[in-house]
Amino acid sequence: MLRAAAVVEKMGIPTASIIGSGFLKQAEVITKGLGVPLAIGVYQGAPMVDSEAEVKRKAGEMVAPELLQGLTGKAPTAADAAAEPRPGEVVFTGTFDAVQEHFHRQLWTDGLPIVPPTRERVDAFLACTDRAADEVICAVPQEGREASILAIAITGVMAGCRPEYMPVLIAAIEAMCDPQFRIEDCGSTPGWEPVVIVNGPIIGELDFNCGQGMMRVGRQANTSIGRCVRLFLRNICGYRIPPGAGDKGSIGQSFLVAMAEDEDSAREIGWPTFAQDRGFALGENIVTVHSVVAITSPIYSGGDRAVDHVQQWAEVIGGSFTYWAHTGFKTGLWNPLIVAGPGIAKVIAAEWSKDEVRRYLHEHIQVTAERATHYARMTSTPTFSLEELVQDGILPPEYAASNDPQRLLKVIIKPGMIGILVAGDPGRNQSRAYMGNHIQGPPTSRRVELPRNWKRRIGRGR
Repeated sequence: MLRAAAVVEKMGIPTASIIGSGFLKQAEVITKGLGVPLAIGVYQGAPMVDSEAEVKRKAGEMVAPELLQGLTGKAPTAADAAAEPRPGEVVFTGTFDAVQEHFHRQLWTDGLPIVPPTRERVDAFLACTDRAADEVICAVPQEGREASILAIAITGVMAGCRPEYMPVLIAAIEAMCDPQFRIEDCGSTPGWEPVVIVNGPIIGELDFNCGQGMMRVGRQANTSIGRCVRLFLRNICGYRIPPGAGDKGSIGQSFLVAMAEDEDSAREIGWPTFAQDRGFALGENIVTVHSVVAITSPIYSGGDRAVDHVQQWAEVIGGSFTYWAHTGFKTGLWNPLIVAGPGIAKVIAAEWSKDEVRRYLHEHIQVTAERATHYARMTSTPTFSLEELVQDGILPPEYAASNDPQRLLKVIIKPGMIGILVAGDPGRNQSRAYMGNHIQGPPTSRRVELPRNWKRRIGRGR
């Protein structure tokens, strides 16, 4: 809302925005990053838990006067902008412990020790790309900083990455900077996290774990790359929790280690890889970034028929993700991701293609119209209407085919929205599903650009 207000203000039209008191710190950060002073009216507390009479009282006594002043009175003053270090500037000199304390006080860490980004270490990362250090991908919210190649290198050092991870880091940040990904929503209240998904020969070259324990902290490539993405969102974008601001995740979750697909198993069973599903050729190095707002329990399944396993997926995914389906209904986009254990994927692939799996899940994961509407209104959309969403072309006509509140709706709007990736423990019958946050952080991919001296550097690094 504030970003839209800034556009209108730049056109010379006064605006005033209504902000809940719990979002004031985030609003301050966004306004500073936009560089435009904006008038606001503050609603004290959360209107979702106030009575109708209390909402009317607060609106009349508190919000309306502030909105009126913003639209007709004195323009708000711009927030003071703290001086930013210049690119490449030495910001501190001291012992290892002193560096940790300084970075901690500046809110530049994630609460864990960081690797001091010395010039020598940063230069080693820059040597693993042919792109110039001062190249800027874009200016990113919340605080309007530049996502430069230098900033990525510094963040990679701090996160504990190896220099040869630099091409993957650049691809991941470029994917997050794509307007489709909506990096501006990374600080929203559901507290979703981006997960990096890696495909191609680089999985083996950089020693990613795609087998047992693939989403555990412990393998350097998976762990440090996942941490780098979170540090980038914190330090470059400005998504910080208190005593900082910018990240409004109400409870949130920790960073996710990077995923890598077991491409050997996928090829063996005859399924295309996750990257091939997204239109890339087998053998290309691809990074995809995908929002994760929730994860199912481990899905154990048994049997020698495809339906034995996919039916289990449908039941567990439906039980875990149906509550959040209304967000996909409101936006027309929802991208669940299934990580299929290699043994289970082999049984399914003997009978069904990935598209047949998707069609089964699309048909069998359902919710009543009454429940979907209830969940939407409990979250933040009291005006939720399936009929209006159909009229607006966001949902297919079948979602308003009748007025029966008990009619069943498909939770996944289109089968093609389901991602399937083969990875995990080949000796166990376990899969898992990850729920994306509707239009916030949909799967967004980039090719990994390797430097001219890549083979020599990989040989030396290993």
